[in-house]
Amino acid sequence: MLNGKVAIVTGSTSGIGLGIAKELAKLGADIVLNGFGDAGEIETIRKGIAREHGVRVIYDGADMSKGEAVRGLIDATIEKFGRVDILVNNAGIQFTAPVDEFPPAKWHAILDINLSAAFHGIARALPQMKKRGWGRIVNIASAHGLVASTHKAAYVAAKHGLVGLTKVVGLETAGSGVTCNAICPGWVRTPLVEKQISDMAAQRGISQQEATEELLAEKQPSLQFASPEQLGGSVAFLCSAAADQITGTAISVDGGWTAR
Repeated sequence: MLNGKVAIVTGSTSGIGLGIAKELAKLGADIVLNGFGDAGEIETIRKGIAREHGVRVIYDGADMSKGEAVRGLIDATIEKFGRVDILVNNAGIQFTAPVDEFPPAKWHAILDINLSAAFHGIARALPQMKKRGWGRIVNIASAHGLVASTHKAAYVAAKHGLVGLTKVVGLETAGSGVTCNAICPGWVRTPLVEKQISDMAAQRGISQQEATEELLAEKQPSLQFASPEQLGGSVAFLCSAAADQITGTAISVDGGWTAR
């Protein structure tokens, strides 16, 4: 379905981003991986995706906290592949604290990576998408782009902002062949969530399994995690012809979290 297309997935060396990159590669897209991690492990991932799916895969370690680096990622991809067809803005970080104790440096870092990086990437990629009359921009927001939780001021603000940015870009590109949508996952079993489970277990003196069950029960009625593969499938759907008229919207993949 995506043969000949070029996809950038930010924050794709692990977790949700890696799941999305693999799904797009499975459908024939050439992939630009991005993110931090051990160089050897990243190279193993890169080679594995290329070998398994017969697509071109490169890695670009652009720092998503720096706007010029984000724009440089787009430029480097166009120089290498001649185009960017699909841009998945997935890179994100988290920090929790009450708002009156929230470190300003953490506030700025979260907004830079979770929100501003998407702005810079979209702004740079959009002109050549519009010129060719086809493009897919998918912003990985969160259930926290639609509802709030305590101690997550920066994350909730950034993800709400990302949903708002999605709507604006959807309106500005309507009818151009380019769409822009957000996916809003609930709990996904990633290294980031594993750390939250471990922290909860340690703080409460309970087992990992009990902490997992409590985490899900508090927010996610299905009592099941969404998977990176499922989110990859959601992105793939938004890249399909069936989704040509879906734009400017937020799709929840949250086991019922935001239905309450």
